[in-house]
Amino acid sequence: MTDTAATPGLRDRAIQAVNQTARKIPAWPLYILGAVPPVWLFIAGLTGGLGVDPVKAMEHQMGEWALWLLIASLCITPLRRFAGVNLLKFRRAIGLLAFFYIMGHLLIWLVLDVQIPSQIWADILKRPYITIGMGAFVLLIPLALTSNNWSIRKLGPRWRQLHKLVYVSVVLGALHFILLVKGFQIEPLIYMAAILGLLALRLPVFRRR
Repeated sequence: MTDTAATPGLRDRAIQAVNQTARKIPAWPLYILGAVPPVWLFIAGLTGGLGVDPVKAMEHQMGEWALWLLIASLCITPLRRFAGVNLLKFRRAIGLLAFFYIMGHLLIWLVLDVQIPSQIWADILKRPYITIGMGAFVLLIPLALTSNNWSIRKLGPRWRQLHKLVYVSVVLGALHFILLVKGFQIEPLIYMAAILGLLALRLPVFRRR
C-alpha cells in the first residue's frame, strides 16, 4: 500500500522537476541548435558523405527532419493535458524551425534538383506528391508569418483558429511522404499513424477525460 501511494507522489515530483527546469531554459537556444543539422548536412554533401546522389539525400533528410519537428510540436499539448508536462514555451521555436526546414527542403528541390522553372511548374501540376507537398508548405506560410506576439495581440481569438491549419498541413506532409516513397514502406505509415493519433487526442471526448 505504501508503494502504491508513493508512485503518484514520485511521478508528480518528477513532472514538477521537469516543469521547473523547463521554466529556467530559454527558448532561443533552440534556433541555434536547429541551425546545426542543415549546416552539417550541407558540409556532408560537399565532402561526399551523402553517397552518389547528395542532392536527393539532402532533400529527403531536410523534409524528414521537418516532419519530426511538426510531430514534436503536436506532442506539446497532449503532454501538458495528460501528463502535466508544460513545454508550451518551446512550441513556437519548434514550429518555426519546422517551417525553415521545409523551406530548405523546397529550395534544394527547386535550385539543386529540378533547376528549370518550366519543369518545376509542370511537376507541381503533374505529380500528386509534389502538389500535396506544396499545399502543405503554402498552408504553413501564414502560420510562420504570424508566429509573433504582435500577431497574437492583433488577431485575438482568430489567431488560434488560424494556427489550426497546422493540423491540415502536417497530415498533408505525411501524405506527401507516403506518396513519395517507392513501393510499400512502413516508415511513412508510422509517421501518419503518429500524427493521426496525436490529432485524435485533441477530440472533445479526450478533452473531457
